[in-house]
Amino acid sequence: MKNETRSTASKTSVRKRRAAGPADSQPNRKQAILLAAEKLFAQRGYHAVSVRDIAQEADVQVALVGYYYGLKHELFYAIFEHWNRTIEERLAALRSISHDPAEPKTLTRIIEAFTQPVVRMRASPEGEYYALLVARELRQESEETDRVMRSFFDPLAHAFIDALQEALPHATRGEVAWCYQFALGTLLHHLSDVRVERLSRGQSKQGDPAASALLVSFIVGGIRAALPTPEPRPSRATPTRRQT
Repeated sequence: MKNETRSTASKTSVRKRRAAGPADSQPNRKQAILLAAEKLFAQRGYHAVSVRDIAQEADVQVALVGYYYGLKHELFYAIFEHWNRTIEERLAALRSISHDPAEPKTLTRIIEAFTQPVVRMRASPEGEYYALLVARELRQESEETDRVMRSFFDPLAHAFIDALQEALPHATRGEVAWCYQFALGTLLHHLSDVRVERLSRGQSKQGDPAASALLVSFIVGGIRAALPTPEPRPSRATPTRRQT
């Protein structure tokens, strides 16, 4: 009778563990998978990484990757969902500043809101691989990157283009959109560049947040050169009547 009771209790315990799932035993597994995928995608590229590679890097069973995230493209998307707070930080910074074209610092402040949160993230240990992933992988055209761009980065781009157009009312949206893309290219290059140390003979460090002010000045100067404010037209003097 006692053996039957123990057997029943043992079976009940097994059923409870199975129902609870693997998350209850090691709650850090899900995060480990996300970080492993982020690192490998950044280093090798999305298509060069397998689910098995991710599981091995995270030190988990392959089945757990699917258990937590589904297919590989869903795991890729989950990385950007996890880091969406950086986009929110940039948008919050944008909302907090004036877009008045008459204010001399407006353009600089818009570009600071666009670049500085990302530069700070790149310099942090936890943000290094995500910054590299954004800089390297999102340049590739694929179904996976298109979904991420449309969900997370297109709304961000529209918000900054709107702000730039307010600050540069003499420019068309098409011109401002090009300037945004040029600014984005400059920022992405700063995130992923490894050559600057060699070219500067060691005077500059890759991903150095101290270069942020130089980055902002470069982008602002480029936009001002590309879209100069028109000179005001001289007013025609009213001819004076000749006195008789």
